[in-house]
Amino acid sequence: MPARSPSSAVPRWAVRAAWATMLCTVPSCVWRLALGVGVDVGFTGRLGSLYTGTPIMIYVLVLTLLSQAPACLTFALVCPWGERVPGWVPRLGGRRVPPLAVALPAAVGAVAVTALCAVVTLLPGGPLDNPDFPRGTAGLIMDACYVPLLAWGPLVAVLTVAYLRRRRSARTPPGAGASGSVRSASPA
Repeated sequence: MPARSPSSAVPRWAVRAAWATMLCTVPSCVWRLALGVGVDVGFTGRLGSLYTGTPIMIYVLVLTLLSQAPACLTFALVCPWGERVPGWVPRLGGRRVPPLAVALPAAVGAVAVTALCAVVTLLPGGPLDNPDFPRGTAGLIMDACYVPLLAWGPLVAVLTVAYLRRRRSARTPPGAGASGSVRSASPA
């Protein structure tokens, strides 16, 4: 693995934020999987009857993959494979990854996840207003499993900005100004 130049080094906080991004999706995935295998998570009424059997297990598996996969892809914002295609990839190995090819999907994902989590949490008729959603201890457990998702979008947004800044500084020559042109030294 090639060493990074000092100007493109990933700050430790960014690596930690990438881990936090991936880990904030885990509790809701575990809760959904428990629901899918038939653990009583406190659903009552119509929801209780809907969330049983093989179809719900397939649904929670797909939903879990659809949340964990993009969360894991957040590491592209802090790992070398987000800057260069790994050498083992046929015909593309070693090529530079265009920054927008990583940052654009990350930015769209950050906005989408933030909006989705806010809408589901805050809109009338959502989980907080639905009498069939768990209350008491089951409701607290469900809330505790889903609250970390509120951090997912903002974490990805911060990491995306840091990624773009780092990639821009890595390609700007030393002594270059904001425009990218090299300043000439003037005698004093």
